[in-house]
Amino acid sequence: MRNSSLDRMVEFAVERLAQDDTKGSRRLVKDMATSWPNEPALGIAFAMTSAAATLEDVIDSQASIRSSQLAYKLSALVAADVFALQEMGSSPATGQDLLHFWRRVDPYFLNI
Repeated sequence: MRNSSLDRMVEFAVERLAQDDTKGSRRLVKDMATSWPNEPALGIAFAMTSAAATLEDVIDSQASIRSSQLAYKLSALVAADVFALQEMGSSPATGQDLLHFWRRVDPYFLNI
């Protein structure tokens, strides 16, 4: 198996989401942007979506359903922020661009 940045991001997200810690799951987005600042920001949304799908497929519990639903929601919010960044000219947007955007425009992921 390849061990690309995206693979590591998905693994990181699965591990965090499997803990069934809502606050930790919400911090996950910021932690991913901080850990992979030079990777494409859409990779964060993809990793969150992939992790949510993995949890749904592997773990059959109410906790995994809650974590998956939260991950899908957070992924959609990240994708919206990436779209906004790219419309403002940051294309392709990176994790570092997201952190800057959140500091200046929308601190939702920073205030968790």
